[in-house]
Amino acid sequence: MNMSGKSGAGRWHWLSGGRQRRQEEIILMLLCALSIPSILPFGVYRLLQGSWASAVVDMLLVAGMTAVIVHVWRTGRYQVASLLVTIFYSVGMLVTVYLRGVSLVYWVYPTMIAAYFVLRPAVAVAINSVGLLVLVGILTMQLEVVNLMTIVVTIGLVNLFAYIFAYRTGLQNKELHTAVELDFLTGVGNRRALDRKLSEYAQERRPQLESSLLLLDLDHFKQVNDQYGHAAGDKVLVRLAELMRRHTRSSDRIFRYGGEEFAIMASGAGLNAAAVLAEGLRSAVASATLLEGHPITISIGVAYMNKARTPDDWLAAADKMLYAAKQGGRNAVRVAEDSIA
Repeated sequence: MNMSGKSGAGRWHWLSGGRQRRQEEIILMLLCALSIPSILPFGVYRLLQGSWASAVVDMLLVAGMTAVIVHVWRTGRYQVASLLVTIFYSVGMLVTVYLRGVSLVYWVYPTMIAAYFVLRPAVAVAINSVGLLVLVGILTMQLEVVNLMTIVVTIGLVNLFAYIFAYRTGLQNKELHTAVELDFLTGVGNRRALDRKLSEYAQERRPQLESSLLLLDLDHFKQVNDQYGHAAGDKVLVRLAELMRRHTRSSDRIFRYGGEEFAIMASGAGLNAAAVLAEGLRSAVASATLLEGHPITISIGVAYMNKARTPDDWLAAADKMLYAAKQGGRNAVRVAEDSIA
């Protein structure tokens, strides 16, 4: 049930407004869109009946949901919006019960369950717990102890079941997401994972450290497969992945781009730092024994991940440098100096 984590394996392409949107964005906008026709008729009815206070609460909720849809649609920023809409929705529910009495307490259940769709389970249960305490204060003078305890227990159980379901679903999604984005042979990220990480970096609006992209390719790898067989070639790829893990930082991300080609996202590394990283990796491979009796080398292309450009541009720039390293004799590193412009 928890749709807010990073466990959504894919991105939803419809309702996109010209760009790919995260699953969390769509869930939040759908929740708000469904809430508007659920609340608006009551607001209009109470307005016609002269129940001004309740009508104002309903109309404020509708206006708030509309504002959230517009904000998320235009900016894609859903994290803070998810928290604010949950708090806003919960406060509106509590005010409605305070104004209209215990007869509207049933609105508590969908309101609290909705929190688990847009927030992490721990955050949702914390907000709902505060809401439940406030609700008890509102109903204390209106209900007998037995009836009040019945409401408290049922709301508590609904939250408990929703929390367990959201938590378990989040774990399952995370496991599935991890499995889908791992290369079956080497255990590093696959092309799908690379595309997602590049897209996330491109869309991230908060200031962060500069990063670079490395593309590397095994030199004359076809000869290894032809001479020693594909089993030996697979062993070389596995050993190369292990070597890359040892010679990269914990913040770097390694991906199998395709065949014998790999990619590394060097987080927090400008071109100079990335060039040093690439040269160290090239040297480590050249001096290692990835295949007994057969020297193995790699060529590496490095490009700066300038957010003024797109992930396709970064890949193209790194690939161009990789090609230059191959053309220059292989076992070399080439850096796209002009990629900063």
